[in-house]
Amino acid sequence: MLQKVVEEDRQGEAYQAFVGDVNKYSKKFYIESYGCAMNFSDSEVVASILHEEGFGATKNFEEASLILINTCSIRDKAEQTVRNRLHIFKKAKKSNPGMLIGVLGCMAERLKAKLLEEEKLVDLVIGPDAYRTLPGLIEEAEGGQKGVNVLLSRDETYADIAPMRLDSNGVTAFVSIMRGCNNMCTFCVVPFTRGRERSRDAESIINECRDLFERGYKELTLLGQNVDSYHFTPAGGSMADAVTFAQLLERVAVISPDLRVRFSTSHPKDITDDVLFTMARHDNICNNIHLPVQSGNTRMLSLMNRTYTREWYLNKVKRIREIIPDCGLSTDVIVGFCTETEEDHQDTLSLMHQCGFDMAYMYIYSERPGTLAARRYQDDVPDDVKKRRLEEVIAVKIITSGESYRNDVGKTFKVLIEANSKKSTDDWSGRNSQNKMLVFPKGNHNFKIGDYVQVKVNSATSATLMGEIV
Repeated sequence: MLQKVVEEDRQGEAYQAFVGDVNKYSKKFYIESYGCAMNFSDSEVVASILHEEGFGATKNFEEASLILINTCSIRDKAEQTVRNRLHIFKKAKKSNPGMLIGVLGCMAERLKAKLLEEEKLVDLVIGPDAYRTLPGLIEEAEGGQKGVNVLLSRDETYADIAPMRLDSNGVTAFVSIMRGCNNMCTFCVVPFTRGRERSRDAESIINECRDLFERGYKELTLLGQNVDSYHFTPAGGSMADAVTFAQLLERVAVISPDLRVRFSTSHPKDITDDVLFTMARHDNICNNIHLPVQSGNTRMLSLMNRTYTREWYLNKVKRIREIIPDCGLSTDVIVGFCTETEEDHQDTLSLMHQCGFDMAYMYIYSERPGTLAARRYQDDVPDDVKKRRLEEVIAVKIITSGESYRNDVGKTFKVLIEANSKKSTDDWSGRNSQNKMLVFPKGNHNFKIGDYVQVKVNSATSATLMGEIV
């Protein structure tokens, strides 16, 4: 799903805790993030680097001396959205000639020439592994040179940089545990834009998580393109000293029973029984797994280089529910991949019914330049067929999520209060362990954001549970 963070949408209190008095800074930066959670996490690293250089954050891009947009290349729609924003920023620059505009992240390497020279939309282009060089690149751009660094690294994890938390509630936070991806899925640009997998020092992760909890954060999400591949061996250590993802997950969980732990994303071929049993042992590790399937057809999965079959995926889902019976399950689905037939598509629909996903991110296949699929296969499914298949996938998702949510009516869940309800300040909103959103009246209780409450579910839609504090 394309996600977007624009600072105008942030709630003031937590944002101001980071910004402080923005007027005391002679240089101000504005940042927008698009795409996956990893991009949002990266933006917090960038904010920390800029803050050390004397930049203050602003919610108004028109007063910024530096505008940065953290980009996503995973789908064409995301790229077009970013281009539209860059044109808006370029207009703002006409009334502020000293303003610098920069592109970060996954679009940087692939489109640097177009953005810099052909379209003249940006002054800076910085790849995901080059954020430490940002101060020097800014200095170059201020001197009239274009600042460019899109080199990938085999060891950069930003483990020693404490991210500046740009969240809106001071309660939930992302913690990056690894970077890059070794899975060469044929439709995906990530291995080319983010490089090879490398795991972050385990101690730095534990220290960051402990620090966040001590500062009042109640829920942390461990992030990686494929968290189950996490494997860190200390310098000079032996295999016996290696830390697996299951071990890391447990070490974070034992920081405190009041600290909720989530993780994303899991690759179906890599999630292990060790991880599942670790989840089952600790109540504060949330019972929710995001397990992208992409297609329910084995031939399609082979063309996508997903390295598992339909049957293998279904058996993995069965194993998850054997060990964690109440585990919430979400997924990603791509429709209209190269040569996909109606029979292939029907396999996806039937798998979705069988798995009963609570939630799904559903996409039309968008050929990305430079991917294996773009080089090997023809994007031959007509657009109208893709659109119709997506509508059918969405319809099935509404059915399965609706059934799942209605089955929760009458149950009581422990919920972390995260924010006011979007529809009414008289209501709280928060998620349960299964990552389902609950909305419930504040009533006469003295609860606040960051508190845990017990909520009984009275009604449900296909995306929200409504209840009351008990």
